[in-house]
Amino acid sequence: MTNASVPSAATHPHRLHIALWLAQCALAMFYAGTGFMTATQPIGELAAMMQWPDVVPVALVRFIGVAELAGALGLILPSLLRIASRLTPLAATGLVLIQLLAIPFHLSRGEVGVVPLNLVLLALAAFVVWGRWRKMQILKR
Repeated sequence: MTNASVPSAATHPHRLHIALWLAQCALAMFYAGTGFMTATQPIGELAAMMQWPDVVPVALVRFIGVAELAGALGLILPSLLRIASRLTPLAATGLVLIQLLAIPFHLSRGEVGVVPLNLVLLALAAFVVWGRWRKMQILKR
């Protein structure tokens, strides 16, 4: 089988669209859950589930939670409603930034086991940034 006979995103743009929506939904579900927890749970309970909340200021923990919630909403609502759909890749960019900051933080604390998840989240968010800015923008109504 030659490369010419392999279907690509260019020949099947609906596949890319579906893949982007799946990535957006997976990221939104993850960040809505962790963001809500991080924004609302007592620090002691968070520290029992995650290693980092008790070593950074409470205000930073809450800020990260709110940023993750905003990112989750930004991944879905603008694209779904097709209103200000440019907010979707911006939300994904914010989530890329969160992971780019989280990875060296966790590595500096010896929390190497968390980094694979960080890398998956980073890759998915980067895919949404690329896809929604360059390949498959959501059109206005």
